[in-house]
Amino acid sequence: MENFESEKPNFVHYTVMKQEVVDSLNCYDSDKIFVDCTLGGGGHSEEILKRISSNGRLISFDVDDDAINHASERLKEYKNLTIIKGSYADIDIHLKNLGIEKITGGIIFDLGASYHQLTCANRGFSFMKDAPLDMRFNQQQDWCAWDVVNKYKEAELVEIFSNYGEERFSKRIARAIVQNRPINSTLELAQLIKNSTPNIKSKIHPATRVFQALRIEVNQELLNFENTLKKVIELTDVNAIISLLSFHSLEDRLAKRFLKSYSSECRCDKNIIKCACGGKLLELVNKKPIMASCEELKINPPSRSAKLRIARKIK
Repeated sequence: MENFESEKPNFVHYTVMKQEVVDSLNCYDSDKIFVDCTLGGGGHSEEILKRISSNGRLISFDVDDDAINHASERLKEYKNLTIIKGSYADIDIHLKNLGIEKITGGIIFDLGASYHQLTCANRGFSFMKDAPLDMRFNQQQDWCAWDVVNKYKEAELVEIFSNYGEERFSKRIARAIVQNRPINSTLELAQLIKNSTPNIKSKIHPATRVFQALRIEVNQELLNFENTLKKVIELTDVNAIISLLSFHSLEDRLAKRFLKSYSSECRCDKNIIKCACGGKLLELVNKKPIMASCEELKINPPSRSAKLRIARKIK
């Protein structure tokens, strides 16, 4: 039996670009409805709650029990907050259950894993700490990283390592994994990846991209994000803000493509003579992504990868 570290650290979370994200909502003294798709440590949610009026309302989503427990205590004094234990991918169902037809104020997405998830030893997100191959945001979910590593076909592993990790040695790594199953721990997998790839000078660990790919696959991050963006178009009211904070190129590519499509004059197939799509639905607030300030980078260097894209619903 593997002897893994089981003690949970205190919940530590740095809220990236807190002021910029919440500023984008223009929510001072607002009595509108706002949505935070990732509650996390509660940083963005708390800043929104500080600004909106007592008649305003915030709905915050998360699937991680650690985050919900921490943020619920942190934000317990706010009566106009509803915390939903559930995926933002089901936002339409949850809002309907709450009797909410439209997001009138705005919605924010803070994508990816949190600092707590990445550093909590027993969650299995890190290749620097020995832990079971887990990587689930929702710890009640049946499927975890162990299942992907030990049950996927070699070709399937190649595909997710290439698509979600942009890993150039996907074939070598996938072959090594299949030949050495079962693989049960993070350090075991990280060492296997290191041994199966060339010794190239790089600032990042050889396992970085594969671990990212596994996390995205386990939690269906990109699929959930893309599908939810389509729902958000229908759920947001005129003048509502859509604020997208991403941390790697795959997320940002989806965000950019979504905003470009719905801010175009027409999204119809070029072969269609008459426009049937309803025309332009979004107006870009910033044409280029907003990046973290120099001051924030000094405090939290990982903020350097963050990109904030903002749009306003215009009809």
